Amino acid sequence: MGMTMIDKILARASGLDEVQVGQTVAVDVDMAVLIDLQFTTNWVEPLKINDPDKVAVVLDHAVPAPSAEDAVCGQRARAFVGKFGVDRFYDIGRHGICHQVIAENGLALPGQVLACTDSHTCAAGAYNTAARGLGIAEVYSVMCTGKTWFTVAPTIRYELVGEKPEHVSGKDVFLHLAGTYGDATNHNLEYGGPGLGSLPMNDRRTIATQGAEISADFSTFGVDDRCRAALAAVTDRPLVPADPDPDATYTEVRTIDLSALVPYVARPGTVSHNSLPITEIENRRVDQCFIGSCANGQLDDLRIAAEILRGRRVADGVRLIVTPASQAVYRDAMRLGYLQEIADAGGVVTNSTCGACFGYHMGVVGPGEVCLTASTRNFKGRMGSTEAEIYMSSPATVAASAVTGVITDPRKVLA
Repeated sequence: MGMTMIDKILARASGLDEVQVGQTVAVDVDMAVLIDLQFTTNWVEPLKINDPDKVAVVLDHAVPAPSAEDAVCGQRARAFVGKFGVDRFYDIGRHGICHQVIAENGLALPGQVLACTDSHTCAAGAYNTAARGLGIAEVYSVMCTGKTWFTVAPTIRYELVGEKPEHVSGKDVFLHLAGTYGDATNHNLEYGGPGLGSLPMNDRRTIATQGAEISADFSTFGVDDRCRAALAAVTDRPLVPADPDPDATYTEVRTIDLSALVPYVARPGTVSHNSLPITEIENRRVDQCFIGSCANGQLDDLRIAAEILRGRRVADGVRLIVTPASQAVYRDAMRLGYLQEIADAGGVVTNSTCGACFGYHMGVVGPGEVCLTASTRNFKGRMGSTEAEIYMSSPATVAASAVTGVITDPRKVLA
């Protein structure tokens, strides 16, 4: 019986010839990524760690420190990497949202296993990595032992065909999947097919990232020329892709015609069975528009926003907040003029952080406000007040809506 991408990765990592659905396997972890939240008040410095070359530390959720408690997390992180010789440390100035930093530094490689203290670790699945967010205690254990365990889940295959339209993004693809099929609890998601080549890496990372919102175990893409080129730009390490067997067993194969897709919007609360084509969304006013997070703070996301905002102004009464996903993205966007375009239109560009996405700082919403976000989640209370409403869409839709003051199809503004 053939194996899927994830089956093959877990088999390799556990030293087995093959694995089967329902089997629990102990695996070697190729990279463990710790974030600043790992170093909160419950932090206890370990006596030893398994391998400092297989550990990275990224400060991302609360940087620069917005409170004295957050500053202490940074101090603990700096002391830890110094004591144990962890070279892959991304402190203020090299920092960014951990999943962006992982991509920029080649920490996620095809066929490998990556664990991190954040639920959106599945973002690295865009690089054919078995990447999954684990709890603080489990990542601590991985750091010390180099191992963890997974139960092999069944896999849903998305067979991509056609070519993505110009003004449709990875976020729209994901929202279509979530709205059509709902949750994928206790399942892996695998993406491939002849249409894969029309998806840029930034769109693949968005789709992989958002797998957490439909409760998928792993979200993994195949390796093609685009993926190889992206990895060649950040690492010279050998690539060992995990390709599915021709007779791989899937619980379901779903064919997605990319050419038929349009911009989508998720209504507040959830994305599952709650995402609709923008033509079916009510004419809803917005108070805040946000572009950022690990899902949509990439350089291409800022480019798209800048192109829509060029020569236009953010509507009166609307706050447009843009958070580059990393310091590297910030610098590149500044050199390319994207930040200038956003600021000239009346938007505010913030430091690279998870801040607004998880309702902590730099963009918290108040009671009764409506936020249209190109971040990761839209459940009640996610970005601040439980009395606020959060709609979710692509950066293009967010930028267009910031200009009009209501949720707007970006194709109308660009026309």
